[in-house]
Amino acid sequence: MSEGSRGSSLAFGQVVIGPPGSGKTTYCHAMREFLGRLGRSVALVNLDPANEALPCPCALDIAELVTLPDVMDSLGLGPNGGLIYCMEYLEANADWLRDRLQGLRGHYILFDCPGQVELYTHHESLKNVFGQLAKWNFRLAAVHLVDSHYCTDPGKFISVLCTSLSTMLHVELPHVNVLSKMDLIEQYGKLAFNLDYYTEVLDLSYLVDHLASDPFFRNFRRLNEKLVEVIEDYSLVSFVPLNVQDKQSMRQVMQAVDKANGYSFGDREQRSLEALMSAAVGADFHFSSTLAVQEKYVQSQDKAVEEEVMDL
Repeated sequence: MSEGSRGSSLAFGQVVIGPPGSGKTTYCHAMREFLGRLGRSVALVNLDPANEALPCPCALDIAELVTLPDVMDSLGLGPNGGLIYCMEYLEANADWLRDRLQGLRGHYILFDCPGQVELYTHHESLKNVFGQLAKWNFRLAAVHLVDSHYCTDPGKFISVLCTSLSTMLHVELPHVNVLSKMDLIEQYGKLAFNLDYYTEVLDLSYLVDHLASDPFFRNFRRLNEKLVEVIEDYSLVSFVPLNVQDKQSMRQVMQAVDKANGYSFGDREQRSLEALMSAAVGADFHFSSTLAVQEKYVQSQDKAVEEEVMDL
């Protein structure tokens, strides 16, 4: 697995990124269980030096190299500065990562990454680590998790879109944006638009108009219009809804990631008709999945209204 070698076999996997609390570790655990039932040999790699309470054993843990508490104590850094130092230390010790990953050849790798947004929007270390993995013949897709409750707040959703776009441009990997915790979205209030409006990131001018109805945001209409223009000009951001407790939802995310990193066409999977069709008609699967989630959401809203009426 020497650097720059193209003779070694390909390895496939996901780098799971996103802000704190978006459900990265939960996703890694659920995806490992899901893929394992499909017959894939999955290995979980923890690259988060602040993750001390892992729900399941890891094949490789960055804690063997460096931990955030140790860095904070020895260097007098805060959590954010400590995480950046840890990623710079990992980049400087890439040979350690390469040697440890050597024993995981033949596995599908899930990389559980830190939750600091700066690491994916403008800092270089983690991006360089991903670049090294590509040189070692890893074919990776970035799975960017975003908590779905941001959809209930138009201002926050625009911020999420900007962050997602910035991450996609900076990380430079095939990218799948995921709206996580869809089973909990009704707890945060009613959506202003149908769910497919948020997953497909449709005409955002409606979102700006909706924001303008708020006296606070009315003064920032011009700024919001420009932010929306940037997002729409790139036309890159869309989302796949995810409920880790729903097998169909997990399947949809798996298909999107397999299409992104090329696993469906790689040497680790039979080129069966089903795999080819799932990649070819991914948009149809996405649409069906979105409709299913939307239907569940609407039903929960209708049930809440009925209960309110009964109480009266």
